[in-house]
Amino acid sequence: MTSSDRDETAGPAGPGAAAGPTPAAVATAAPPVNTVVVPADEDPVAAAGSEVFGGPPGRRALLGVSWWIPARFLALAVIVVSVLGMVQKLPCYEQAWFQPGSPQYIHACYSDIPHLFSGRGFASGLHPYVDRIPGSSGDLQYLEYPVLTGLFMQVAAWLTPGGGNQQSQEQWFWAVNAGLLMACAVVAVVALTRTHRRRPWDALMFALAPVLLLNGTVNWDLLAVALAAVAVAWWSGSRPGWAGVFIGLATAAKLYPLLLLGPLLVLCWRAGKWREFRVALGGAVGAWLVVNLPIMLANWQGWSTFYVFSKHRGEDYGSFWLILMQTRGVGLADLDLYIGVLMVLGCLAIAWLGLSAPRRPRLVQLAFLVVALFVLVNKVYSPQYALWLLPLAVLARPRWRDFLVWQACEVLYTLGIWSHLGFVTGPKQHGIGEAWYHFAIGLHLIGTLYLVALVVRDVLHPDRDPVRWDGSDDPSGGVLDHAPDVFVLGTARRLREEETYAAYAPAGSEQWLGEPELLEPADKP
Repeated sequence: MTSSDRDETAGPAGPGAAAGPTPAAVATAAPPVNTVVVPADEDPVAAAGSEVFGGPPGRRALLGVSWWIPARFLALAVIVVSVLGMVQKLPCYEQAWFQPGSPQYIHACYSDIPHLFSGRGFASGLHPYVDRIPGSSGDLQYLEYPVLTGLFMQVAAWLTPGGGNQQSQEQWFWAVNAGLLMACAVVAVVALTRTHRRRPWDALMFALAPVLLLNGTVNWDLLAVALAAVAVAWWSGSRPGWAGVFIGLATAAKLYPLLLLGPLLVLCWRAGKWREFRVALGGAVGAWLVVNLPIMLANWQGWSTFYVFSKHRGEDYGSFWLILMQTRGVGLADLDLYIGVLMVLGCLAIAWLGLSAPRRPRLVQLAFLVVALFVLVNKVYSPQYALWLLPLAVLARPRWRDFLVWQACEVLYTLGIWSHLGFVTGPKQHGIGEAWYHFAIGLHLIGTLYLVALVVRDVLHPDRDPVRWDGSDDPSGGVLDHAPDVFVLGTARRLREEETYAAYAPAGSEQWLGEPELLEPADKP
């Protein structure tokens, strides 16, 4: 069954709707659980794009009834895009990875994967974190990746056929990893369809994302992305224990999923769901320890290499700090302190937003904001980091126009960094210089801030949130979905006090909680 709940071009209903609904205005009837939102019915860009396939589906369309349910269709779309991404890497696969200088950057097909097969000892049969990398020194005597990513790399090395020369083995190692990472992308897109069950087709944005095609096999980030997406899907199904387990596993693969616990803390605090948060936290800590503790005991130095290397790293490619350093001609002596202060202040601001917004924000909205904050203030931004935000952006702001604006900025940054590296590594300096590379970094920052601004606006004005137009509360919230507030601050506290006062006030012409139109469900198209 399909559903068309509201046209985006219609705008908010009622003369006072621009200010967003108050807490009393959110008690609209929940939509039927057996309806599926069709993006072409409510998103002008999706509707225009559907013309390529014959136009938006009609009322009699039974999407999801046949064998081609959304999850299967989207999994196939991810496979197609991933294969196209592999084809895009062909110039490097055939020769550019194995040539000195800039060919791999000129062709915009660089990947860390083949280089680290020999560079981190996998070709020699060494084991990460236990065996020292031959010829290494300083902070990089062992593998500089979190433990679960190291295990993923080791499994791929075991699956890589032996024999042949070094180039052939590195090609096989990349191909094996590409196949495993494609499986991770499939897991992620299926998890997205399970998170917002009435909006599975929003996951098509993930499946067709240009950054998935260009950057899916640059590094191993899709492993953490898939685990984090599964964690959010478990939470949306009111399974906090399993959600915590997958947050812990994702954090064992990459550091950023740890940030998901912050939004959970804030929203559970607001809704009084302390037991569920403790269960999730316990699951996360337990799963992380199960993965990390054996390596910690076997070789502390090998285990800690990732954290030591990250701490000692200076201003690096893609960050605002690199622009600042290259403009000033000198780096910041206390860079970690500046980043730490910005992270703390930003997280406090997001927490305040979560506790004081007129309506409790959706989980994925706060999760997107905190991960975006980390991306914006971090000392390095590699092109594949856009994958961290990809599933959260799809869930937090499911609108094709805004998604494509952000993706355009990320694609231009990806092309910009490869072009700049081609300029600085090749003798003929093919590519763009420092000034244009700074411009590419600026595009990435602006694109991310653009999405951040839209998500914050949706939080402050829930009537602008596409997910909530049909009466939904927080489809990804699990136990938080339609839960009453227990603890609020700021605007939310003031509005709640006004609502309490209005309940005892004599009936009259005064409207304590806003215009009458706001107390009704959103207009249907």
